[in-house]
Amino acid sequence: METAICSRVALPANHVINQKPGDRLSSYKGQCVYRSVPVAVSATGPGKGGGLLERPTIEKTTPGRESEFDLRKSRKTAPPYRVLLHNDNFNKREYVVQVLMKVIPGMTLDNAVNIMQEAHYNGLSVVIICAQADAEEHCMQLRGNGLLSSIEPASGGC
Repeated sequence: METAICSRVALPANHVINQKPGDRLSSYKGQCVYRSVPVAVSATGPGKGGGLLERPTIEKTTPGRESEFDLRKSRKTAPPYRVLLHNDNFNKREYVVQVLMKVIPGMTLDNAVNIMQEAHYNGLSVVIICAQADAEEHCMQLRGNGLLSSIEPASGGC
């Protein structure tokens, strides 16, 4: 049996829906007191019967926000990009290491030194491989701190 709708309907206290012996309906000084009665509609078709359905579980999400699952899924399907650091003759090596550690999340001192050394000796070094949006952001932050950087699609995955 598939559930199509599950809601509540306000009814007067003296209204009877399949009342069983021992069920109480409230009235207060001769006035009707409305009760909320659970109503369930099933998609089984007429004449097939059915019972009360369990209360549905509602996932609470903030409007306009994607769930964590959707975010992880979209990041996995996005093609990876490389953030490249280019050698320059203007910035000191210590400054390059400081900027890498400031801009790239989780960057350790050892990794920053190795990336800086590779760029210094080979002219180019891969800083990080990540989603395109993150790669663009990291590249802009590196450039904003005076370093030469670029991005390119990563072939072969992460």
